[in-house]
Parts: sequence; C-alpha cells; structure tokens
Amino acid sequence: MAASAEGCVPDGDEPLRLLSLVERTLTARLEEALRARGSSLDQWRILRLLADRGGCTMTAVADHVLLLAPKLSKLVDRMVAANLLLRRRDHTDRRRVLIVLSPRGRAALADWDEATAAVRAQFRDLLGPDVETFEALLRRLQGGLLPAAVPLEQPRA
Repeated sequence: MAASAEGCVPDGDEPLRLLSLVERTLTARLEEALRARGSSLDQWRILRLLADRGGCTMTAVADHVLLLAPKLSKLVDRMVAANLLLRRRDHTDRRRVLIVLSPRGRAALADWDEATAAVRAQFRDLLGPDVETFEALLRRLQGGLLPAAVPLEQPRA
C-alpha cells in the first residue's frame, strides 16, 4: 500500500537531506549575490582564503575550495590574468609557488564580501547563539567522515 505524500514518515536520511537542502540554498544565494558583482563562489572563496591565511600553495587552495587541480589551475590562471592574484616564490622553499592576493584582488574581495554580507548575516542570525555549536558539529562530522587509514593486512601465520 503506497503512502500519500502527506503521510510520508521521514526516515533516517532526513538530517542528510536537510543538510543538502540548506547547503544548496545557501550556495545558490551566495552565487546569485556574487554573480551580480561579476564573481563566482569559487573566486570569492579563493580570495577569502588568501586574505585570511596569506599565500597558499595550489594544493591548499584546491582543498579549501573543493576543486580538482585542473579546474583550479584554469581558474587561478584567469584570476592572475585579471590581476586578482599573483604567483610568488615561497621564501622558505624556493621550489614552491604560492598564490597571493594582489591589491586589485583585495579591492574585489571587499566588494564581494559586501555582496555576500546579507546572506552570511541571515545565516548567523538564524543560528543565533548556536552558530559556534553548529560549526563544531560540522567539524566533528567532517573529521569523522575523512577517509580512514586503510588497515594493513596482517601477515598470515
């Protein structure tokens, strides 16, 4: 017997569905705000990371913005061409190249932060005093979901 839509009982996947729905909604709102200023969510996240941490390797940037290396490389190339980013040698390891913000990148970030401010404020306001707890829970989830080390096979006796 099929249940009506009104009679559906949420199953154990409901928290995962809600988490996905919230992420999609927030991402869409951020993308809309940034698109109006000529940016993408990935560009904003790259500039935000570099403003917060200073120069970063491409690997660190890829991990932060959740992009594969080839896509990130093309995006960074476009951002360098637009004078939003600069490539610099790492002073501690001359073999490494760091990505850093240019002055134009800092100005763009200020504009893009302003564009996303209302979405970010609404998120914080909805969570209120629970924002830190929510972040801690998300970090705990992420840490628990990281790929576990593959156990080595035990030698057979």
